[in-house]
Amino acid sequence: MAFLNTHRRAILMMVCAATLWSIAGVLTRHLDAARGFEVTFWRSFFSALFVAAVLVWQQGVPQAMRTVRSGGRLGVLSGMMWCVMFCCFMIALTKTTVANTLVVMSVSPLLTAFLAWLILKQAIPARTWGAIVAATIGIAWMFVHGMSGVGERHLLGMLIAAAVPVAAAINLIAIKKAGHGVDLVPAVLLGSIFSAGLMLPLAWPVQASWHDVAILAVLGFFQLGLPCMMMVKATKALSAPEVSLLALLEVLLGPIWAWLGAGEVPAQATLIGGAIVMGALVFNELSAMRSTVRGGGVKSSV
Repeated sequence: MAFLNTHRRAILMMVCAATLWSIAGVLTRHLDAARGFEVTFWRSFFSALFVAAVLVWQQGVPQAMRTVRSGGRLGVLSGMMWCVMFCCFMIALTKTTVANTLVVMSVSPLLTAFLAWLILKQAIPARTWGAIVAATIGIAWMFVHGMSGVGERHLLGMLIAAAVPVAAAINLIAIKKAGHGVDLVPAVLLGSIFSAGLMLPLAWPVQASWHDVAILAVLGFFQLGLPCMMMVKATKALSAPEVSLLALLEVLLGPIWAWLGAGEVPAQATLIGGAIVMGALVFNELSAMRSTVRGGGVKSSV
């Protein structure tokens, strides 16, 4: 029963994280002048401030610095992967469409499951593979009607976008590899610092108004820093493929917030695809809980 409670809290944490990630689109619709590289810089800058403040508040400066150093090579690797994800998503959007970018990113659960099997020697139940395939089909259905012709520029953007699911999968495996003994929350801080440092030269001179800075601060604090920390915490009680599957809620919820907050009415294909994604996630989680109960509270492989 204790495991069930821990598992359910982790699921709730991941749902909250994915929900917070999904507000990026609707908030960026209200920016005045900040675009592309500058959005990535400010978002990463404020994320670094938020994570650093939380660590210092919880642990104090000396202990927070020791915690960052204790991550070791896995912490640096995780930080680098966060940086890749933070940067490549926005860079890809400057080269191709949002639809093309998200279709490429939707392969993340498949890559994560493969790496979990290859590196962590983790058996992946058939139900999880089925949920991954169904969710991928749902996301592809959501955006296939928005796919543009793949010219050289679009191809470059999609190649850049391909780094996001690869980095996400490697990051999840690194977090699981670190185990319970190593706190990789500081890796989110490292990733934010790396990303802000890389983007600043490309974003200079900055053009953001104070209105933009306020929105980007909200993005950095609550759309990037907080949910990424929540994901690291949730990963302690969830498998890597399960985390990756739940993260797909971001793709499902993003168009809904854009509809409610920016007047972008979702297409019928979005509603159908979203229903498929939600069904796959609910099926996988209910099956996992049933397997756990039947096993007497012993955690299954997912």
